Amino acid sequence: MKRRILDGDFLDRLDAAALLLKTPMTGFFGGSRKARSYGNTVEFADFREYAPGDDIRRIDWNVYARSEKYFIKLFTDERQMHNRIMIDCSASMACGQPEKAQAALKIAAAFGYLSVCSMDRVSYELMKDGKTEELGFTITNKDTFYRAAQKLETTDFEGETDLEKSIVNMKTPGYDDGLTIIISDFLTESNWKKAIDFLMFQRREILMIQVLSPDELFPNLDGRIQMIDSEAAGPGDDRNMRIVMTKKLVKAYQRAFDEYEQELIDFCASRNVTFFTVSSEDSIEKVIFGKGYETEIIK
Repeated sequence: MKRRILDGDFLDRLDAAALLLKTPMTGFFGGSRKARSYGNTVEFADFREYAPGDDIRRIDWNVYARSEKYFIKLFTDERQMHNRIMIDCSASMACGQPEKAQAALKIAAAFGYLSVCSMDRVSYELMKDGKTEELGFTITNKDTFYRAAQKLETTDFEGETDLEKSIVNMKTPGYDDGLTIIISDFLTESNWKKAIDFLMFQRREILMIQVLSPDELFPNLDGRIQMIDSEAAGPGDDRNMRIVMTKKLVKAYQRAFDEYEQELIDFCASRNVTFFTVSSEDSIEKVIFGKGYETEIIK
C-alpha cells in the first residue's frame, strides 16, 4: 500500500517550519550542534589555566594583565550530527481514523527534512518484528531526502514489532553522534524501557513520539462490539474478544490508559528523554511546535 507523504502543500509547510526554526529557540533543531569537547571554532566557551604543552597563541593577555596568571581560551566544537529516525511498522500502526501509519510517516518526513535543513545527516530505520531495516542510504541533502521520502511512501505496516529487540540489535545505533527519534504507538508488551536504556548507554539524545488515533485517546463506544486485535494471527486468536461496552468499562479503559501514559512520562523524565503524545489528526505544525501554534502562513 502506498501512502502519499510529499505534495506541494506539505513541502511548503516544512519550508515555513524550517525558516521559523532558524530563529533563536530551544529544541532539537537550530543550527550546528555543540559537541561536549572543546575545539577550534570561533565561539568562545570558557577559560582554563595554562598547562605546559598548550598553544601559547590561546593565552588571554588581558586576563594575565589583571591576574598575572596564564589562562587560555576554550572554544566550542561544532560538528555534524547523524540523526536516526526509527518507525514502528507493526499492524497496529495501520489502524485508526486518520490512520496512525500515515501520521507517523509524515512526522518522520518532517523531522528528516528539518534535520537536513540543519545540516545534519539522517537515516530512516524501519522496525519490523524484532529487526530493524535501514531504508537503504544516509540522507545528506534535500535530493536524497526526496528519494528517501518516496521509499517511505511504500512502507508496509504489518505483524508485530518488538521494540526492545529491534533497537538493541541494530547494526549501527550510533554512539554520541546525534538524535534518535522513535515514532510508535508504544502499545506493546515488549520491554521498550530496556531499549531506551540501551540508547542511553550509546550516549544518544532521544526523542519519543507516541502516535495514537482519536479513538484511542478518547474512546466513544457503546453497546455490544467485537474487538479485533490488529496483530492477531486470525479470527480465532485469543486476543480478539466480544464485549459489551459500558460507561464503567470506558472509564476503566481511560484509567488504565492514563496510568500507562504516566508510566511513559515518568520513565522518560527519569532518563532525561523527551516524550510527547500526538493524535493522528494533529497537524505537522502542532507536532513540531506544540499546542496552540498558529501563524498566518501555516494553517
